[in-house]
Amino acid sequence: MESMKNDVGMSWEINNLGDIVTISKGKKHCPVMNGKNRYINIENLHNASNSLFTNESGVFVEENDIIIAWDGANAGKVGVGFSGVVGSTLARLKIKEEGIYPRFLYWFLEAKHELIKSQRTGATIPHINAAALKELQIPLPPLPIQKRIAEILDAADALKRKDQALLKKYDELAQAIFIDMFGDPVKNEKGWEVKKLKEICIKITDGTHFSPPNQPSGIPYITAKHLKQDLIDFYCNPTYISQKDHEEIFSRCTPVRGDVLYIKDWATTGIAAVNEYDFEFSMLSSLGLIKPRKDSLNSYFLSCYLNNENVKKELIRSYMAGAAIKRFTLDKINKFDIMLPPIELQNSFETKWKKIRQSILAVKNSGTNSLFQALIQKAFKGELVA
Repeated sequence: MESMKNDVGMSWEINNLGDIVTISKGKKHCPVMNGKNRYINIENLHNASNSLFTNESGVFVEENDIIIAWDGANAGKVGVGFSGVVGSTLARLKIKEEGIYPRFLYWFLEAKHELIKSQRTGATIPHINAAALKELQIPLPPLPIQKRIAEILDAADALKRKDQALLKKYDELAQAIFIDMFGDPVKNEKGWEVKKLKEICIKITDGTHFSPPNQPSGIPYITAKHLKQDLIDFYCNPTYISQKDHEEIFSRCTPVRGDVLYIKDWATTGIAAVNEYDFEFSMLSSLGLIKPRKDSLNSYFLSCYLNNENVKKELIRSYMAGAAIKRFTLDKINKFDIMLPPIELQNSFETKWKKIRQSILAVKNSGTNSLFQALIQKAFKGELVA
């Protein structure tokens, strides 16, 4: 056990995570209706209300235990406040001793998410590096300070979630307008012409298939993590590469304003957004680049079409490849069936969508997400509370 000092001179003990928690891996269970135990799986870390049950016993978690995703694309994601048995892709972290506040530990692991991800093992299916996780050093201030830090982060997180809920409503509004104008894009009850995506695009490609070295500054470089629904977020863990590496990538993949970017290979495969920026940037192969023919296909129409939940399900059913990691190949993307209303009607949708977009940007510019990120970074440096 070591100690650290923050700027105001307080000493905080430093412990290895493995010294303060026991780690128990879950197992696969047989789900049944109305079973005696809640069966917690990876989906619960995204949607806590999603419930399965089992009659089997296993690694049982209580509300003060931390759950961590152990295997798969989400390995490293954490949760707290659950009660039940955990599935095979999860593990339980049980606090060994008093004096450690569970939500403080949860927020610490949340703050270290990128570090934990970077230490994962496994080429095809990522796994938590157990040894590295146990050696992760955690600063432990006195219990009242732990609770105060957790309260501040809980409150900031609540504000962030409120904004996220509002953004979801705006997205639902955009989709409602889309359906009203064009009908269900899968059923195509209005009988619009249907074409293969390659027939109505100038170019369909993807980003670089190698990862250039990161630089402290330079040309922006984005991956799937930077693409949100209808938004390219350069400021979420910003990454930069050298001018030389950028020129090599940009020679074949040239995203410009009005192009559609599409996640083709990642945990959130199937999300699209229009590039609304005028500056140059490079991108990884997890992102596809779609350049529509402006006389046939409106970028905002295409983005909303691809983001439609019914379309996503149909494309996944018809075109998705890969056993362990699901992905869309460029060949499959070229063959996507696209419903094609008259371009004038598509352009009219863009006008309506941009009005909604103004409201979305107002929420995003409110700064709650930036505030939360700043708070979580300060919290474990001893800079949040005195």
